[in-house]
Amino acid sequence: MKTIVIACLCVFLMSCTKKASETNNEVIFHKSHESKKQNAPFSDVVQVGNQFFLAGQIGMDHSVRKLVEGGIVPETKQTLENIKSVLKHHKLELKDVIKCTVILSDIDDFSAFNEIYKTYFPQKPARTTFAAKGLAVGASIEIECIAIRTK
Repeated sequence: MKTIVIACLCVFLMSCTKKASETNNEVIFHKSHESKKQNAPFSDVVQVGNQFFLAGQIGMDHSVRKLVEGGIVPETKQTLENIKSVLKHHKLELKDVIKCTVILSDIDDFSAFNEIYKTYFPQKPARTTFAAKGLAVGASIEIECIAIRTK
């Protein structure tokens, strides 16, 4: 029985390796679609094959380059709208997101953030959430994502 299980596992692992080697693994560092972020020291998106690694977004209104006012709820909405905008620029949607990392400046904001978040991600991508002190420009939240293009 052990031999059959090991043989099946080997066949599975070989098929996974073959599929991975057949994919295009070119790394592309995409420039920001926001004109005011063209000189930022990071890429909004790094693409590896059909995988898109999005830089963290905060609740900044990019039209005026200021953090939205009102705390965690409006910042969460703006952060997720910023993510939607980056995804759209790369012909992706929120449904293509498979993993999010969420950083809150105050873990007590978790419930309020979560109420907004779940309306944007009904497919429930994998997620890690934690609190950290001192987010950029005094933000209450930052979210980074990984998305997959399946088409």
